[in-house]
Amino acid sequence: MINEIGRNVMQGASRRSALYASLNWRHGDVNEFLHCKDWYNMPVSGAYNEDGTNLTVGQLKEKDFNYPAPLDMTNISLNYDNKFLETLYDMPISEVEKSVIKDSSLPFKYIPATFYENVRQALKTGEPGFSFNFFIKENETLRNACTEICSEDDSDVCNLGSVNMSRINSIEEFEDVVDAASQFLLCGTIKAKLPYGKIEEVREKNRRLGLGLMGVHEWLITRGYQYEVVDELKDWLEVYKKASEEGANRLAAKLGINNPVAYRAIAPTGTISIVAGTSSGIEPLYAVAYKRRYLKGDKQWHYQYVVDGTAKLLIEQGTDPNSIESALDLANDVERRIKFQADVQDYVDMGISSTINVPQWGTELNNETRVYKFTKTLLSYAHRLRGFTCYPDGARGGQPITAIPYEEAIKHEGKEFKEEFHDVCSLTGGGSCGV
Repeated sequence: MINEIGRNVMQGASRRSALYASLNWRHGDVNEFLHCKDWYNMPVSGAYNEDGTNLTVGQLKEKDFNYPAPLDMTNISLNYDNKFLETLYDMPISEVEKSVIKDSSLPFKYIPATFYENVRQALKTGEPGFSFNFFIKENETLRNACTEICSEDDSDVCNLGSVNMSRINSIEEFEDVVDAASQFLLCGTIKAKLPYGKIEEVREKNRRLGLGLMGVHEWLITRGYQYEVVDELKDWLEVYKKASEEGANRLAAKLGINNPVAYRAIAPTGTISIVAGTSSGIEPLYAVAYKRRYLKGDKQWHYQYVVDGTAKLLIEQGTDPNSIESALDLANDVERRIKFQADVQDYVDMGISSTINVPQWGTELNNETRVYKFTKTLLSYAHRLRGFTCYPDGARGGQPITAIPYEEAIKHEGKEFKEEFHDVCSLTGGGSCGV
């Protein structure tokens, strides 16, 4: 029911709801939950391919992004707790915490089958994701109805904002910006309007802030670095951690209010990073050039050919477009992506939204033979992460961006095209009309 409400509650008539659902890894319904979005294995009665076989929900979703599918308005994850780590290492959680801090290569004693299948489904369909709630964070994901999932309190909220690192030249300027931004967000916990009283009570108690970053990869590229947390970035992240807390706490003391319970969270920044003309969150550039799909007022899909803004600046300065590292390059080296997220997480007290691109399921670099290695790689970093998601290329209908050759983008840049429209009723013979 909640998923169907999300289908009809949209911002600006096009921006879909952001629902999130999580299930504990030991829940009795976990197997059903793991496969509830395996749309390509869900045949649709009355809808046929040319060979007479039934079309699947996934195929219909490809043709019409608005075709209703199970939990298509909801992001889902499995929730892994301290019991999972105790099972993995066969020791009490207190010993696990001491041991993995000393040696992150601590051997696994037993990998639960649920986790392995979670990895398999994520590599195949993109979901479920992974919510890691270990050590003192174990109780932060409860049976809550709230917009802030990193909370022990029902009806909590988090005041989000992002600093664009790519437009800041010195670490001193960065410190000033972070200090001011954290104070600005704290003011939001006093003045921002909320829908009902209970949320106001929880906000006043927690004053939860989520100061994040964007433009991180552009910051690295313009300084000549590869996609890794180099020493200079560590220095900036240390400032980010320290200044965000000191700035907010200083203003809280001045105003006579309690300090925030948390300060930093890195949101996706998908739309605002486009406006800012930089890379989103901690994500690498998706591609040097790509085709971007979007809905317009006529409710039809349109697309444009785009050269990434950061890539364009580098190319104008003489950089070979083929030498610019992107998410698609890193899709062949997932450990670098996972390690980068874990290294940044060391400086962030709440979550990081980051989705790792992987090749399409069934290809040479993403298939059944790769699942075990991916499982071991992810488990090696799990104790340092708050969550993890990946996206196999082509796993969802309505994929908003698709990589294309740089030469093709240059040829069509600036032009707008209308995509061929497929109506749900014509695809299914009318059985799904009105849903």
